[in-house]
Amino acid sequence: MHNDREKRLMARRMIIMIAAVGVVLGGLFGYQVFKANMMKKYMSFRMPPVAVTAMKAEFQPWQPQAKAVGSLRAVRGVEVTSEIAGLVRSLHFKSGEEVAAGQVLVELNADADIAQLHAYEAAADLANITYERDKKQFEIQAVSQATLDNEAADLRSKRAQVAAQQAVVDKKTIRSPFGGRLGISTINPGQYINAGDRIVTLQELDPLYVDFYLPQQELSRIGLGQTVAVTTDTYPGRTFTGKITVVNPKVDPDTRNFQVEAMIANPKNVLLPGMYATVEVHAGIIQRYLTLPQTAVTYNPYGDTVYIVQESGKGTDGKPHLTAQQRFVTIGPTRGDQVAILTEVKEGDMVVTSGQLKLKNGSEVIINNQVQPENDQAPKPVDQ
Repeated sequence: MHNDREKRLMARRMIIMIAAVGVVLGGLFGYQVFKANMMKKYMSFRMPPVAVTAMKAEFQPWQPQAKAVGSLRAVRGVEVTSEIAGLVRSLHFKSGEEVAAGQVLVELNADADIAQLHAYEAAADLANITYERDKKQFEIQAVSQATLDNEAADLRSKRAQVAAQQAVVDKKTIRSPFGGRLGISTINPGQYINAGDRIVTLQELDPLYVDFYLPQQELSRIGLGQTVAVTTDTYPGRTFTGKITVVNPKVDPDTRNFQVEAMIANPKNVLLPGMYATVEVHAGIIQRYLTLPQTAVTYNPYGDTVYIVQESGKGTDGKPHLTAQQRFVTIGPTRGDQVAILTEVKEGDMVVTSGQLKLKNGSEVIINNQVQPENDQAPKPVDQ
């Protein structure tokens, strides 16, 4: 009796244990089925297409350029000074005015010098009279050849003194060495100036030189007569053109740069010596490059990339599915908003120009070109 009871108890426990294991296994199986269904639903979910802008890559003519920052310099410019000391008697100019070559600028007091000149002229006249008289007496053998030679030498000496004193008097009148624009002067009548004292600056403003430096690797592309385009922030949007006149025949051993001089027209005298300017040299023959906006390129340490838009079948609505394929490219020179693409992009490829940050390789895209990035080869500032 006791054994039958234990057997029934053991059988009940076994049934309970088997039922519990069945419940656990059933729960695990149900969880796996649920999990598989959820994964299937997740995998069947499609991300909405990413809106991007895109354009076709096209060949464009490209003028190779070398860029530098230069400094403007007058073709002729001096600080007008006095060669000798003296007291300023009168001024014949106003600060900032235009003057012609040879125009009188300043007169110094020359009274004593003029009086001395008259004395030398009188002595020269007397020496000339004496020489002419002795020459007639020599013809009748009244004086010797030595006497006549002494009188001739004395006459030349007196005339040399007159010429030297005349030069001193002339130096008391200071003239413009060439035509140009005067600067600001602080010289006043009655002021005593020493030799070498600055009177006023004089600058010829048309044309002007622009001096700039280029690295030695550009030397093979630079030659006399090449066109340069000069811009300055003083006049945004304006370009001044000129030509290269001199290439310095020496490379600076410290910087490995060489100096270039170009002449530019300045007919309205709007540019001034000493201003800095940006210089672009049209170097080499015109080439053709596939060009894109610089916004189309994603610059990375491991390589520069672009996204090419390609068709990947059609949907139920009949419209093509567009996907973005990432490509590593080699970029060339840049100009304005544009960059040249040298590899991996063919003419006619549709390239994403903005919106790349939301993309990965194979992302579905939709093109919306309502607002395109700038793509100007020579952008100009916009007045606010």
